[in-house]
Amino acid sequence: MAFDRDLKRRNGLQEAVYHRIKADFDLGAQAAVRTIKKVCDAYATLKANIKAGNLGPEGGKRRIRAENRPVRFREGAAQPYDDRMLTWNLDERTVSIWTVAGRLKGIAFVCSPEAMKLLASRKGESDLVMRDGMFFLTATVDVPEPAPYEPTGFLGVDLGIVNIATTSDGQIMSGRQVNRYRKRHRDLRTTLQKKRTKSATRRLKSIRRRESRYATQRNHIIAKKLVHTAERTLRGIGLEDLSGIRQRVTARKDQRARLHSWAFAQLGAFIEYKARRAGVPVVHVDPRNTSRQCSECWHTHRSNRIDQA
Repeated sequence: MAFDRDLKRRNGLQEAVYHRIKADFDLGAQAAVRTIKKVCDAYATLKANIKAGNLGPEGGKRRIRAENRPVRFREGAAQPYDDRMLTWNLDERTVSIWTVAGRLKGIAFVCSPEAMKLLASRKGESDLVMRDGMFFLTATVDVPEPAPYEPTGFLGVDLGIVNIATTSDGQIMSGRQVNRYRKRHRDLRTTLQKKRTKSATRRLKSIRRRESRYATQRNHIIAKKLVHTAERTLRGIGLEDLSGIRQRVTARKDQRARLHSWAFAQLGAFIEYKARRAGVPVVHVDPRNTSRQCSECWHTHRSNRIDQA
């Protein structure tokens, strides 16, 4: 109904379907409200992705396809719960959670000591996610952030594919290991896709998640190193603003997979949130000529970039 009648704002959709979904699915008031909000949030996210160009240019096949069909939810997709539907008991390490079959109480959870400390700052809703037959709860935490200090200078960070990050100090964080890992999995995916069996499909899903976790871990490590370097030297961090770069550049066929698997946005987000927690100022700069400009005299020439960075 949200797609067919263009009811993608919460008030309009809630007015149209609230009583109906309560009656049809025997839901409580709060469960019905959360269901409606989840649908509206999905369309808001879709609209933001279209506006940012993440689904291709206007008139592109992928964008047209996304604009002309309703949002669908997987059976095991994340389900958001607020404090009225899910209660945490940190002392006993249990949760009480609402279900369509009634409230389940005293469900034990496990987490690391570091995560347990963060849960003390939990705020807002929690998401219930199913992965590989197991349930996980992801909580939003609000950690106090120190005020940014006055930097003595800035650590420039150039982001790339061959070298994931290169600093103005000359420190290079190579992407060779990640690119080799991605290529190996890309070749394996090509082989499995030809089989077209259920077991191959399950294997493909497992590979995709493993590759994503590996790249995420590498980005966390790199972001932590960069923030630590800046904090230790009382400098800020200068990051390239690479918004929309995939739409601006033209890549050869053999380079497209590497370009579109480049997780620069994730790395930037990790750097920013780790910097905020450490009080390190972050600024975004125009990426033009950042690889050709001398960090000492600021002279800009293509000869300054001897090789691919």
